[in-house]
Amino acid sequence: MLSPEDHEVVAAQIGREPHAGAEVVSRCHLDLPVVIRVPPILRDGSPFPTLYWLTCPLMTTRIGRLEAAGGVRRMEGRASADPLFKVALVEANQEYAREREALVPEDAGISPRGGVGGSQGGVKCLHAHYAHTRAGGDNPVGRLVADWGEPLDCAEPCVEGGERNPDWVNRP
Repeated sequence: MLSPEDHEVVAAQIGREPHAGAEVVSRCHLDLPVVIRVPPILRDGSPFPTLYWLTCPLMTTRIGRLEAAGGVRRMEGRASADPLFKVALVEANQEYAREREALVPEDAGISPRGGVGGSQGGVKCLHAHYAHTRAGGDNPVGRLVADWGEPLDCAEPCVEGGERNPDWVNRP
């Protein structure tokens, strides 16, 4: 469960209230949330396939640029061309699904499907693959994204006093 302080920071980072029951699983060098784990069943009973959610505005921006430049397509191409990468991607999706499934309450009635971010075996969202890696998952796509996008080297915090820091906004 998010502490009141983390709740405030995450809400400012993502621009909305975080899902109930979320918890911080990764922090930056400024001790701010980078990735949260979201329950697989939301408060209203609907399934939510994205177990790990990236909150860090710096990496969200960097990964958005990578996706806009065709990053998902390139990762899919790599999986098609490199059998070892493909096997590692399949294993990452299976690990993610198993971990998420273990958190589904027995009385849920319905469970989220798919692998990382609900993908059906491929690469759906580089943000979700990176979040999986940052949360400790063994994810080949997330590792490549981390190699490209890190370090998280902000000189000042992205959020101060529960608001996005205006001095940070132009940082990425």
